[in-house]
Amino acid sequence: MIVRTVEDVVPVEWGNGLSHRLLVASDGLGYSMTDTLVRAGTSSLLEYKSHLEACYCVGGRGKVVTQDGAEHVIEPGVLYALDENDAHVLIAGEDQDLRLICVFLPALQGHESHKLRDGEFSYY
Repeated sequence: MIVRTVEDVVPVEWGNGLSHRLLVASDGLGYSMTDTLVRAGTSSLLEYKSHLEACYCVGGRGKVVTQDGAEHVIEPGVLYALDENDAHVLIAGEDQDLRLICVFLPALQGHESHKLRDGEFSYY
C-alpha cells in the first residue's frame, strides 16, 4: 500500500503553476496522480503526445478550449479527459488559482515540465 500526502512530495513547477506528483512511474502502478495548481490569470497551450490525461477540478474556476474553439467551463465537480492526446488551452480564472486532481496514463516519471511559448503548444 502507498500512503502519501501532498506535503510528502516536492512540487514541480510545470510552467504556469505547481504540480505535486503523488504517484509516479517508479511507484509501479502504470498511471500517475497529481494535485496540480494552475496560477490565476494564466493561459497554457498544452498537448500530451505520450500520455492520456483526466483532470477533476476541486477548486477555482477556469476553462479548457479545444483546438476547434469549443470552450468548456471548469469549476469544482467538473472532469475533463484528454482521451485522444488532444491539444488544448487551459485557462485559469483571473481571481483565484485553479486546482485539479489529474491522472496520467502511462505514468509520469515525475520531473516533466512544460516550456510555454506564445503561440506554440507545449508537450511531453
